Amino acid sequence: MRHALFSVCVLAALAAASPSLAQEAETKPFVVSGAVALVSDYRFRGVSQTDKGFAVQGGLTGTHESGLYGGFWASNLSGWGTFGGPNLELDLFAGFKVPVGAGALDTGITMYMYPGGAATTTFFEPYMKLGGTAGPVNLLAGIAYAPGQRSLGNWSNTPQSRIGDKEDNLYLWGDASTGIPETPITLKAHIGYSDGNPGLGPNGTSVAPTGKYVDWLLGIDVALGPVTLGVAYTDTDINTSSPEYVRLQPNFSSTKDGSTISGSRVLFSIGAAF
Repeated sequence: MRHALFSVCVLAALAAASPSLAQEAETKPFVVSGAVALVSDYRFRGVSQTDKGFAVQGGLTGTHESGLYGGFWASNLSGWGTFGGPNLELDLFAGFKVPVGAGALDTGITMYMYPGGAATTTFFEPYMKLGGTAGPVNLLAGIAYAPGQRSLGNWSNTPQSRIGDKEDNLYLWGDASTGIPETPITLKAHIGYSDGNPGLGPNGTSVAPTGKYVDWLLGIDVALGPVTLGVAYTDTDINTSSPEYVRLQPNFSSTKDGSTISGSRVLFSIGAAF
């Protein structure tokens, strides 16, 4: 998902919460949880959404004992993928999570919104995630599919573009994490595959603007009570010399120095759950 790195930090912080809090949560039919984080670069599927700069992020989730849940998540934006106004991303999500064997199946939908910005930017994306364990390793596989929408259309910068076009977007990903026994350290890994618009949408962005690419991340989290410190390395296989990439310029480069916003990067984060 768009906030995968943030979510990993939150999960690690929640895991470090006291047993009494966990027991209290289990006895309530409806629980509200939240988290905030400061990240050195907001990367969405390997691509910077903050011009390779810092982001403040946070959200709340309400969960019912039936498995139904809903909430919101928000982050500041900068550079590519911004639409004026407050340059804010607001994600609204809802879903249903049920046990499956020793794991859980999670299905839902996310609405990506950019309040106060340009028109034709909001889009929705249903998703499905299956989580489980293999010995000491936590595993998760997910699929997110955004059906054809104008905000994801190919409106410019490719020979096939046209005004009013609608494009869909597919994202497949897998996550793995494991804790080192008797330490507050969690090792994590992520790999994802995007298949979407090779050009740009009506307001200069799309979820996967180079069409098809792979992103990955390797990292370490350290839980200190409710606070989690994280460091991770992320990258993509986007070819900066390809015709698709060249046609996306200058949208797909940092406004500060013209460097790619989809290249390798070491990320730092600090998050807290409540």
